[in-house]
Order: sequence, then structure tokens, then C-alpha cells
Amino acid sequence: MHDVGRHTTPPETQHLEALAREAYAEIPEELRQALGNVVIRVLDFPDDDTLEEMDCESPFDLLGLYRGVDLQRKSSLDVPDDLDMIYLYRRPILDYWCDSGEDLAEVVKHVLVHEIGHHFGFSDDDMDRIERTV
Repeated sequence: MHDVGRHTTPPETQHLEALAREAYAEIPEELRQALGNVVIRVLDFPDDDTLEEMDCESPFDLLGLYRGVDLQRKSSLDVPDDLDMIYLYRRPILDYWCDSGEDLAEVVKHVLVHEIGHHFGFSDDDMDRIERTV
């Protein structure tokens, strides 16, 4: 569904946060419980350090990012030095949404599932399977 035409102004951060909450609620319960204290945050763009670290040519290259230690490498003895975070970048997501013609809720869900997949150390195939179920 192409929903770009419905909006007279670009969806704000709060709109994407609401879509992310809705998508998160559709994630299977066992995955949500295993996520623990992951925080989802919507920002307009990644910061300059992140862009450099991820070797991005443009601030529009990155739709989302998982920050933290994925569960494949995390030990139960680890003392967390900060909360694990999933960042969704509003402007790149909106740019992708306009270019693709996909439903904005589906784009947000795709990015969120992909970043959650990084938390669990899933392959792209695993993430595709999860996304088909939500």
C-alpha cells in the first residue's frame, strides 16, 4: 500500500515511535521477553561518529542501528555499562518510504525486526522468517 500521499507534512518522531511500539507488540512474546532492557529510540539522523563508524557515504544510508552486545557474545557474568539501544532514524526511513512506496508501518517494522535480529545474532534469513510472522 502506498501511503505517502495521505500525509501533507512528513510524519514526526512521535508517529514513528508509535509505529515502532505497534511493531514491537507484534514481535513473538518469547523474543520480547528475551530482549530484556532494550530501548527503542527514534532520532532524525545518526550522529557523525556513527556515520563514520558504519562507513556511510550519506546520513540517509542508515535506517536503524543496534547498539550493545548481541546475545551471541553476551555472558551472564557481564556487567552492563549501558542499556542496549535500537535506534531508528526518521529521515532516512522517510526517504526510503517515499522512494519505495511501501507502507510506512511495514518499513518501520522491517527496520525494527532487522535491528532486533542483530541483538540475537540472527542471520538475514532468520530475520526474514520472523518478519513474515509479524
